[in-house]
Amino acid sequence: MEKNEILALYDRDLREHAAPDGPGARVERAGAVVRQTAPPHGWNGVLWSDLDTANADAAIQEQIAHFTALGSDFEWKHHSHDRPAALGARLLAAGFRAEPAETLMIGEADRLDPDARLPEGVRLLEATDAAGIDLVVDTHERAFGTDGSHLRHRLRARLAADPGTVVAVVALAGSEPVSAARMELVSGTPFAGLWGGGTVEGWRGRGLYRALVAHRARVAAARGFRYLQVDALPTSRPILERLGFLPLATTTPYLYEVREN
Repeated sequence: MEKNEILALYDRDLREHAAPDGPGARVERAGAVVRQTAPPHGWNGVLWSDLDTANADAAIQEQIAHFTALGSDFEWKHHSHDRPAALGARLLAAGFRAEPAETLMIGEADRLDPDARLPEGVRLLEATDAAGIDLVVDTHERAFGTDGSHLRHRLRARLAADPGTVVAVVALAGSEPVSAARMELVSGTPFAGLWGGGTVEGWRGRGLYRALVAHRARVAAARGFRYLQVDALPTSRPILERLGFLPLATTTPYLYEVREN
C-alpha cells in the first residue's frame, strides 16, 4: 500500500463523500464542511472539512449553531492532516472538549497475518437478530465499562434496515460471552470499518482481539472489500501493526456538549 494514496482514498470515500451510517441519518455538505445529522441514538458530527485560517472560525460557529438548534451534542472528527494546522486549538477555543487521540490504521483484508486463532474452547457467534445484538452490546459494556444503550439501538436499527452492511460477532467460552466486535461494510467503497473490539477482564492477553480481527478480515475479503479501517487505541495499535495494518494519521474526537454550553 502507498500511504498517501490510501489516505486520499479514505478521505474521499469515508469522509468527503460519506454515506449515512444508519437509518434516518442524513449527510450533507454545508460550505466547506460535511456533516451528519442523525435521529435520536445516532451519531451527529462533522466528518470532513476543507478550511483555512480565513474561514475556519466562522465554519466552526456555523456547526455549533446548526446542532444547537437541534438540541444535539456533536463530534468534530479531526484528523492530523486536516487544515488549517491549528484547527484543533480553534475547536478547543470554541468550547469543544478533546477526547483521547487514536491512530487511523488501514490494512488489506486479504494480506493480513492469518495466524490468529481462538483459544481452545472458545467459539464465535455472529449476531443475526436482536438477541444476538444484545449479547454483543452486553459484552461491550463489560469490556469497556460504558453504557451501550445508544450502540444497542443503532445496531438493532441497522440490522433491521440493512443487515448486509454490519457484522457483529461475540466470542463465547462455553456459554459465557468474553469478547465482542463489529464491522461496518461501506457500500460503494473498498472499505470496511472495524469497531468496538473489546475483551472482558480475565480473558485479555489470550489472542481474542487478534482472532476477532482475523475473522472480520476474512468476512470482508469474501464480500469483496479490500481495505480494513480502524481507529486504534494505544493498546490496540501494536497488535494491529503485527497483523499488517499501517498507521496513516492521528484522529481526535472533539466533542461539543450543547447542554453544557
